[in-house]
Amino acid sequence: MALPPTLATKLTLPVVASPLFICSGPELVIAQCQAGVIGSFPALNARPSSLLSDWLDRISEENAAYALANPDAVVAPFAVNQIVHRSNDRLEHDMAVIVEHKVPIVITSLGARPEINDAVHSYGGIVLHDVISDEFARKAIAKGADGIIAVSTGAGGHAGTQSPFALVQEIRDWFDGPILLSGAIAHGRSILAALAAGADLAYVGSAFISTVEANADPGYKKMIVDSAAKDIVYSNLFTGVHGNYLRGSITAAGLNPDELPESDASAMNFGSSALSGAKAWKDIWGAGQGIGAVKDNLTVADLVATFKAQYDEAIQALDTKTGINALAS
Repeated sequence: MALPPTLATKLTLPVVASPLFICSGPELVIAQCQAGVIGSFPALNARPSSLLSDWLDRISEENAAYALANPDAVVAPFAVNQIVHRSNDRLEHDMAVIVEHKVPIVITSLGARPEINDAVHSYGGIVLHDVISDEFARKAIAKGADGIIAVSTGAGGHAGTQSPFALVQEIRDWFDGPILLSGAIAHGRSILAALAAGADLAYVGSAFISTVEANADPGYKKMIVDSAAKDIVYSNLFTGVHGNYLRGSITAAGLNPDELPESDASAMNFGSSALSGAKAWKDIWGAGQGIGAVKDNLTVADLVATFKAQYDEAIQALDTKTGINALAS
């Protein structure tokens, strides 16, 4: 099956920038789209909830103006992430705003709900649902999602434990629609590897936290640049869902990263009051295992240009080794 037009649009790179709690705001999303990759943000980042409409207007208007002023530029569409867990007490409000603004791509997390998919489909939008297993992928498609984000081991924030090769292969065996691969992708060659593994697009998050436009604490940005895979800790203590976090931020919060207790999954809470007081994201900083490739605090435009140069170099190296350039087409 061909990609939906929204995903088949011309991009600088086959990349969707993943939604980053707190860090993703209009400045980051606009910069991502204008650099030619699909930008995204969690609806919950717009606080108070009345701000969501303003953010959507700003992103749409600034991207349209940029495209008009730069007719040869690649301006990508954008996406909004919805936490569809029952504890999200903003879900109904935020979905109404999303429908009103006809957001082209909606990324759903922590639950697959047909009514959410139907609402997005009502205006022609598409839904990408993130999963950590083939079982959850099958449920998401059965409930009406259009595509799958395969969140493999090493991904920043909430993440699974399966190899990206195993996870994508199992889903691709039965699903010929859009698959995005997430998990330690912070280099152009990793973007190419995601396509080689069977995905249509790479899902890149942690590298964008360090960028100039990200709404992240300066200490967070510096820790991304200074850290590597060894500095990532996998725990469910902070949200009730297993995820990857920076060891240094856990230590700074007065906790021992090597002796974190397990959390009861029933404690999962994404309500607005719980989020505002949560340690996760604000004090305990999420990041994926790929951050060893992040060497500096770049602008989004420079980061995407770096990815593109690395991606092109990887294609050339592959062509030199094999004499085959099939992945470049």
